[in-house]
Amino acid sequence: MWAQEIVAGRPAWRHVPSGVVFRAVPGGTFRMGLSDAELEAVRAIERADGADDNLEAFFAGAVRARPVREVRVEPFLIARHPLTVAQVRHWLPEYEDSFAESASNTARLEDDLDDLLGASPFRLPSEAEWEYAARAGTTTLTFRGDGRPDEDQVLGDFVDEERTAAAENAFGLAAMGSANEICADVWIPHFTDAPADARPRTGDGPRVVRGGGGDLHPWQGCDEWLLLLSATRDEAQDFTAVRPAAPVPTSQGT
Repeated sequence: MWAQEIVAGRPAWRHVPSGVVFRAVPGGTFRMGLSDAELEAVRAIERADGADDNLEAFFAGAVRARPVREVRVEPFLIARHPLTVAQVRHWLPEYEDSFAESASNTARLEDDLDDLLGASPFRLPSEAEWEYAARAGTTTLTFRGDGRPDEDQVLGDFVDEERTAAAENAFGLAAMGSANEICADVWIPHFTDAPADARPRTGDGPRVVRGGGGDLHPWQGCDEWLLLLSATRDEAQDFTAVRPAAPVPTSQGT
């Protein structure tokens, strides 16, 4: 079921039936949430006239990604990039995507999300796993640093292997933040009393989504760059992308 390969110069696990490439994320601890230093970095961007508009609403909503806490994460696999239209069709052959220009584009699922989750052998990452994977050892606004992300950092098509490789972070993951990726957690608008490990928070209601900078492409000058930040989180609405997770295989066959 699994084959170990080198993809873009890094070790990878390929799920042979579907062809989806996964990276092994090492375990560790990290500070999850929007830190004081990150808030100050956004203020610095605003003071330097790097914001398109007044960011009062962003700062008022920062409580949704706070309080910052230390979280333990066990090793796991996560897909190198969100599932594409072609990859979703491995499990849902009749899948159609009105948002996609080609089969190599990120798939955005609506009513067929539950069908995909039921048909594939994978799970959704918890949002703690997602943020840990997005940060890849960094503590800055994005893995690239505290500067304002540019629109050219958005990646929603994976036909160009060179461009995909250039977009990877230190864990070998591309397009973190480009699509609004659904997580296993139910939406709770803060981190108060959240677990100190990477278990998803359960309950009734919509799930959490992370990212979404590419879902508003081309940008209209409404500070869409904030959706690329590692700590940005929101409540799932309408369509969503899927970046599946899985246990680290014990061998190439399992």
